[in-house]
Amino acid sequence: MIQRIVKLTIHPDKMDLFVSMFKLSKPKIIGFGGCSQVKLLRANYPDNIVFTYSYWTDAESLERYRNSELFKEIWKNVKPLFAGKPEAWSVDEIA
Repeated sequence: MIQRIVKLTIHPDKMDLFVSMFKLSKPKIIGFGGCSQVKLLRANYPDNIVFTYSYWTDAESLERYRNSELFKEIWKNVKPLFAGKPEAWSVDEIA
């Protein structure tokens, strides 16, 4: 199991739009082979930073998604809402 954390800084005036887009994309991402769950978390401060937290069967499933037309379409639509460079980590639970 791979857990993926992606930090996104969103333009403050675009946050509602981003959340709406995430809600529409979430079922499609979960429906993509190998993804069992995806969440959207918001920082307490500053509140224009969000984190996606997703669970993938394995690294191959994550890479298949990252190279898919679905990912490219989602990314194309949300990228203009970013106020900073995205950061991402694939992590394993150790305790």
